[in-house]
Amino acid sequence: MSLAVTYRRPGDPAEVLEVTNIGDPPPPAPGQIQVRVSAFPIHPGDFLYISAPRSLDGEQTAGIEATGVVTDVGDGVTGFSPGGRVSFFPHSGAWREVVNVDAATAVPVPDSVPDEVAAQMLCNPITVLMLRRAAQQHFSVGFDGVVLNNAAASSVGRLFTAVAEHHQIATISIVRSEQRAHQLRDRFPTVPVVSTSDPAWVEQVRTAAAGRPVPVALDPVGGAIAGELLSALSPGGTLITYGELAQEPMSLHASTMLHSAFAVQGLTIGRWFTGVSAEQRASDVASAVMITTHLSQHFDVAAVYPLERIGDAVRHAAQPGKIGTVVVKP
Repeated sequence: MSLAVTYRRPGDPAEVLEVTNIGDPPPPAPGQIQVRVSAFPIHPGDFLYISAPRSLDGEQTAGIEATGVVTDVGDGVTGFSPGGRVSFFPHSGAWREVVNVDAATAVPVPDSVPDEVAAQMLCNPITVLMLRRAAQQHFSVGFDGVVLNNAAASSVGRLFTAVAEHHQIATISIVRSEQRAHQLRDRFPTVPVVSTSDPAWVEQVRTAAAGRPVPVALDPVGGAIAGELLSALSPGGTLITYGELAQEPMSLHASTMLHSAFAVQGLTIGRWFTGVSAEQRASDVASAVMITTHLSQHFDVAAVYPLERIGDAVRHAAQPGKIGTVVVKP
């Protein structure tokens, strides 16, 4: 018996996901490794994919990232052996007890990294690396420029702040409530934090920037906040949107774009695997492992659930205001 988190129709993950016995996988094919999964994270992107309206061809297994122990190795695979710990991403259908994955998507896990952190080792750090590269297209970033980091209390937002501090990139954290602002001030005492619960938050951003240019805003939300973030940027600035947490469309007035030469750029982790070179992917994976090893204190775990409580896990992961990633252990 081998269990997996499956769904037969798109919809609210708390309603459509179920734990199903899908049977043991076959031996790994050439180029594959077989992994007994020990933990997997629940990302906002998982929710978006599961709920996206589309026709499904039979039962689907959820998830794109997990960590576990190698149990078998297919022909032609080097660098992995049974008993070794690995994390893998991206792999469609990662939320299961035993899975065959392409060895190219897997990376060894350092002994010092616990499963709850190893489960988060690739997707979020690689997203942060992509955001950093995109932000540094503006020449002032890393010098006198300041990056606006919206949803800064999220898992990616906190990790971006930590990485930016390490590389001496100035940021201003933007959150939805004063409670979240207080939490971030405790964690990053030198980073200004502004709460959008204050109607004057855009002016507070300008005050925190203290005359420095604000060339980039990072935003995983979209919706009405996108236009407000643009208004906080310096002329010629770029809004980099990397998520769609808001249900409503982005609200941009034409005058905002006409008079200040702003740009809007989209960035998704899904484009990373197909849109960058093999050399860049290898470099990013190595950097992701280093980030996980040296900044593990920023990989917060909101809660750990057993597989049979997947409904409770996804409901917790969807709660606003939680700190950290919800992790499931099969």
